[in-house]
Amino acid sequence: MSNDNPLFLVRKLLPTSGLIRRTLMCSLLALLPLSFATAQSSVWVATSGDEKVYLGGTVHLLRPADYPLPDPFEVAYQDSDKLFFETDISGMNDFSVQARMMQELTYSDATTLSSVLNAEAYAALSTHVATVGLPLQMMERFKPGLLISTLQVIEFQKMGFTPQGVDAYFNTRAMGDGKPVGQLESIDTQIGFIANMGVGHESEFVLLSIADLKEIPATMDQMVSAWRAGDNATLADLFVDDMKEGYPALYKEILVDRNNNWMPLIENMFSEEGTEFVLVGAAHLVGDDGLLSLLEKKGYEIARVQ
Repeated sequence: MSNDNPLFLVRKLLPTSGLIRRTLMCSLLALLPLSFATAQSSVWVATSGDEKVYLGGTVHLLRPADYPLPDPFEVAYQDSDKLFFETDISGMNDFSVQARMMQELTYSDATTLSSVLNAEAYAALSTHVATVGLPLQMMERFKPGLLISTLQVIEFQKMGFTPQGVDAYFNTRAMGDGKPVGQLESIDTQIGFIANMGVGHESEFVLLSIADLKEIPATMDQMVSAWRAGDNATLADLFVDDMKEGYPALYKEILVDRNNNWMPLIENMFSEEGTEFVLVGAAHLVGDDGLLSLLEKKGYEIARVQ
C-alpha cells in the first residue's frame, strides 16, 4: 500500500471530528510559502540543570515548495542524539500494520454508513463525495473516523500537499544519519483513536465535519501563520480552547490524557544519556494542558529555540 493511500495517511491525523476541525488542523497543518526569515517557530527547549530536551510542534502534510523548514528545527536536530515521534513512523509501512488498520477502521459485520447515519447526514455525505469524484459505495463500510480522515486528506491533496511533512522528513533524516528514533505511543493506540472517532454521534460528526471541510482553504493562512511563528496564544485559541469548552470529553481523551501519558517518558529523557528531540503535533504543546505548560509546572525551564 503506497504512502499516498488514505489508509496510510489517516495515521497522520489527530483523532478528532468535524466538531473540532481547528484542533485537527494543528496536526495536519501544512506550510504555505511564507517568509523563511521568521526568527521564531514552534521549536522549544526544556532544561533541567545541564540536561535538555527539544520539543517541536509538527505538521504532517507539506508541499515541496515549503522546504526548507524554519532554522530552529535544524538547530534542534543537529544538537540531538535521538528523536522521538508520536508513534513508529517507519512501522506504518509494514503490510501487516496496514492490514490491521483496514480491519480496525472498517465495519466487519452488516453495519454500513447508511445504517448508522440519519437521512440528513447521509444525503450531505453523498453530495460531498460526489463533488470529489468518489463513489460513496466504495466507502460504505468505512467507520466515520476513516471516512472523514480520508475526505480531509483528499482536500489537502487537492491543494498540493503530500505526506512528506515534518515527521516523515526527520524520520528519513534520522535513518540516513544513523540517529536512533523512539515513539511515545504504539501504532495500535493511534489506530484505536481513529476507529472510535464519532462513535455514538455519527450523524453529527459527519455533518459538522463536512461543513468544516469547506472552510479549510479560507482559514489556512491564519492557521499556518500562527504555527510558523510559534504563536502559542493564537494556536491555543484556534485549535484547543474551542474543543476544551465545547467538547471536554474529547479534549480530555485526545489531548489531556495523551499528554499526561507522555510526560513520564519525556521526564525520563532528562536522566538519559544524550539529548532528545521530541516531535509531536503542535496542538500537544500549547494551552494550559500542553506539554510546555506541564513541563513548566514541573519546574523545567522553557525557552524558544531561535
